[in-house]
Amino acid sequence: MRQLLRSSIDEDGGLHGDVTTNSISKSNIQSAYKIVMRSRGIVAGLELLSNVIDEFGDVTMELLCADGEEKHSEPIAILRGTLPQVLVAERIILNILGHACGIATRTKQFVELIEGFSCVVCDTRKTTPGLRFLEKYAVVCGGGTSHRMGLHDAALYKDNHIASMKDISVELSAAIEKVRLNTNLQFVEVEVDTLEQLDIVLKLDVDIILLDNMSLEMLRQAVAKRDEIKQSILLEASGSVNENTVRLIAESGVDRISIGGLTHQSVWVDIGLDVFDV
Repeated sequence: MRQLLRSSIDEDGGLHGDVTTNSISKSNIQSAYKIVMRSRGIVAGLELLSNVIDEFGDVTMELLCADGEEKHSEPIAILRGTLPQVLVAERIILNILGHACGIATRTKQFVELIEGFSCVVCDTRKTTPGLRFLEKYAVVCGGGTSHRMGLHDAALYKDNHIASMKDISVELSAAIEKVRLNTNLQFVEVEVDTLEQLDIVLKLDVDIILLDNMSLEMLRQAVAKRDEIKQSILLEASGSVNENTVRLIAESGVDRISIGGLTHQSVWVDIGLDVFDV
């Protein structure tokens, strides 16, 4: 978060000075400003920002709620500082919160759509370059489950990994045995797009099988096969997941549903900064 704030201040020209604010007399008087959620949404990123607010100088942030809470047309925090300091921080803070709250709010919508099923909503690596930590944190604030953070903390064998294998059963089994030597992995996962591939992978040492772009009937058959062969393996559905299909997918019996659109299709929440009379 510190790195994000520093690069944001730099690209906004804050290091060179705010020429508009600096032209105003009496701008060094301490004032208070409220951060207001102007549309309904799930709060995300507020607690992260409060931990690094000193990047803007002698600025303080008083939290009025916690990340993960739903708010609408009400203050969520109070900023205190001089006008130049607060106005350098204003747009950066609102950009971060608007984006993060948008992701959390969209995630919450999907979580609520599958309420009642023992299935979780997961994010993917389809994140904005440089913002992965923030975006995955926002998913969790919205009630979602964070998938692997990157290439280092879990093994996921996808179609392009398997394409060059002549004997999937033998070669993939050897690869998994090798990757298992890394004891820091969260899980080992393999992507399949046919039931024939599923039959093979169900016999391997995997934690999760990713069912890519399968029809609802194929998902149901996949769950039945898993239940018969190895119930400890989790099944994750991906592809063509939207507000209209997510509950039908959950009804198939899969354990996880991964949705890239949680991050790359979210709409910002409207958040503003207003003078606060105290």
